[in-house]
Amino acid sequence: MMSSKPRFSIEFFPPATPEGVEKLRGVRDQLAVLKPEFFSVTYGAGGSTRDRTLQVVREIREAGLNAAPHLSCIGATQASIREHLAEFREIGVNRIVALRGDLPSGMADPGEFRYANELVEFIRKESGDEFFLEVGAYPEVHPQARSFDTDLAAFVRKVQAGANSAITQYFYNADAYFHFVDAVRKAGLVIPVIPGIMPIASYTKLARFSESCGAEIPQWMRRKFEGFGDDTDSVRAFGLDVVTTLCERLLAGGAPSLHFYSLNQAGLTTELCRRLGFTEQDGAISGTKCLGRFSGAMFAPGKCG
Repeated sequence: MMSSKPRFSIEFFPPATPEGVEKLRGVRDQLAVLKPEFFSVTYGAGGSTRDRTLQVVREIREAGLNAAPHLSCIGATQASIREHLAEFREIGVNRIVALRGDLPSGMADPGEFRYANELVEFIRKESGDEFFLEVGAYPEVHPQARSFDTDLAAFVRKVQAGANSAITQYFYNADAYFHFVDAVRKAGLVIPVIPGIMPIASYTKLARFSESCGAEIPQWMRRKFEGFGDDTDSVRAFGLDVVTTLCERLLAGGAPSLHFYSLNQAGLTTELCRRLGFTEQDGAISGTKCLGRFSGAMFAPGKCG
């Protein structure tokens, strides 16, 4: 039995077309029924989706929901970050996902910030405790880090700079998450570390995306998915079983919350919430059910951020 009720949140990305924006409004309304703690909205490399991100965040707030815009610092200046903070204040945002981000292709100048801890420190200097700051975490190590220890040291710097909580890259190995949390605690940090959860709709797309951002898909999962070939129904069913069991194990092991990467789709996230027994009260989880079909399996990690 869990002693407290964990919470959950959901991520969107800003659509590139008017049709995508309209579709996302419907997805948002469907998922809002589940009452997540907040909806996060991603931010393109070098601020490339700035206006579109702000539009989605504004509409989330106008719908009476909590929004957490991503804010990346590569390519940014102190002045541009101040502008963002002013915009967030104006629309009632009080939570930010502060990330380093990626340098856009063709951009040579990283701007006035090099690392996420510098962004966190600057936001705290400018706004005190006005914003709740989420940062990224990498249970399987950031793909650009030299080692687990150097990556952990970078995470510690973000927390020491003023981060309140962390959201991880998606992964499918619960042990990688628990090992990372143990290392964080041994470093003297009590910050919540929220697992990022990636539903699986297409194995081909998942494999391609995971390759690009260093996320590990365990060999046993790869073989199973490859065996389904073009049978999309079997891929979806197996993916739901795997991710449901992963979530159950994480919650049973003490994960404080779950963060779903919805990919702007409602179906899989809604089904996962149903299987996990989520209530419709303020993003709380009523409890975990039995561990399901793959309770004895080991899973493995990865989230691009």
